[in-house]
Amino acid sequence: MKDGNKKFGIKDKYALILGLELNHSKTYRLTPQKQIEYYNLKANEGILNACENVGIAPETTPMLWLKTKHESVRVTNPLFKAPEQKAIEDIDFLSIFKDKITPLTIESKKEFTDVLFDRAVYTDVHIGMDVNKDGFALYDGTWNEAEIFNRLQTFVSYVAKNQKSNALFLNDLGDFMDGFDGFTTRGGHALPQNMDNQKAFDIGLKFKIAMIDELFKHYSHIKVVNICNDNHAGSFGYIVNSAFKTYVELKYPDNIEVINQRKFIDHYIVDNRCFILTHGKDDKSLKFGFKPQIDPTQIDKIKNYIDEYKLYTSDIAFSKGDSHQLIFDLTSSTAFEYQNFGAFSPPSDWVKTNFKNTKSSFTVFNYYENQKTINNYIF
Repeated sequence: MKDGNKKFGIKDKYALILGLELNHSKTYRLTPQKQIEYYNLKANEGILNACENVGIAPETTPMLWLKTKHESVRVTNPLFKAPEQKAIEDIDFLSIFKDKITPLTIESKKEFTDVLFDRAVYTDVHIGMDVNKDGFALYDGTWNEAEIFNRLQTFVSYVAKNQKSNALFLNDLGDFMDGFDGFTTRGGHALPQNMDNQKAFDIGLKFKIAMIDELFKHYSHIKVVNICNDNHAGSFGYIVNSAFKTYVELKYPDNIEVINQRKFIDHYIVDNRCFILTHGKDDKSLKFGFKPQIDPTQIDKIKNYIDEYKLYTSDIAFSKGDSHQLIFDLTSSTAFEYQNFGAFSPPSDWVKTNFKNTKSSFTVFNYYENQKTINNYIF
C-alpha cells in the first residue's frame, strides 16, 4: 500500500497498549510507526506476560526483578516509557507578571566597609519529597510545607545575623524540586512524593520569592545563581526558577540579578574570588557524580576545567551539592578548594535505610580582601 499501512489481527491486550479502539473483528490497520510498536510488543511478550501476572502496566515500570529459590535477575524493561519533561520554551512568565508587579525603590541600608561581599549557599531542598510515605520509615522525619518554611525563616534570619556587607552572592546548588510526576529528571527512578506537580510548583516559587523579599530588607544588591542541571529537579526546577527570575527582576530591577545555570558546571568571578558551581550530578549523562571526598581523577577534571577557561586566580572554590554532606577540603588540591555542601532538606527514607540518618545544613560566608569567615548552620 502506498501509505505503508497494513492490516493486522491483534489481541485485545496488545491493542489497548497500542492505543487502538477495540473492535469485534480484532483486525486493525497500522501505520508504519504503529507496526514498529506492535513488533516490539510481540518481541517482548515475556515481559508483557510477567507484568500481567503481577497486575502492573508494562509502560510504567523501568525494571523487572525475577526471583527463584536459587537466583535473582534484574531485567531492564524495553517497554517502559519515562514521563515526558514538559516544554519550557513556551512559558512566557514576563507576560504573566509584567502588569501585576510594581517595581520597588530601595531604602538605604546599613554601611559596611571592610568586607567585600557575603555569600549564602543552600542545596537539595527537594520540595515535594515524602520522607515517611507509609509511616514506617527507619527514622522519623517531616518534610512538608510548614517545615520547609520554618527552615526558610531560620535561613534568612541566620544570613541577616551574619551580615557583614551590603552585597550578597546567593547560591542554590540544585535538586530544589524533588521530582516531576513522581520521577527523577532522568526517568526510571520513582520517588515518594507528598505533593502533586502543581502544589510543588506553588511552594517552590513562594519559597524563592519569600527568601528574596526577606533578604532584600538587609542587602542592597543580591546576585542569585540557581543550578538547573541536576538529577532530581531538571526542567521542572528550571520552570520554577524561570518564574522566580522574571518576578524578582521585575520587582527589584536595579538590585537583584538572577542566573539560572543550565550548564552542568559554570563559573563566576565575584570581586577577586572565582566560584565554580555544579550540582554534582547532571540531568542525563553522568553515571557517577562528584564524590563528597575528592579523588585524584576528579581533581584532574576540575583542573582541566580551570585550564580550559584560564581561571588562574589565587582563590578558586569548587562548590557542589548532591551528596547531602558538609565537607570542606582545603588541601587536596593546591589549585582550588573543594566545597561539598549539606542538604537543606532532611534525608529521604531511601537514604536513611541504605546509609544513615543525616544532619541538614546551609552555609554563610563573609569575604574580606585576603580571607573569609565560614558560618555553618546545622539543623
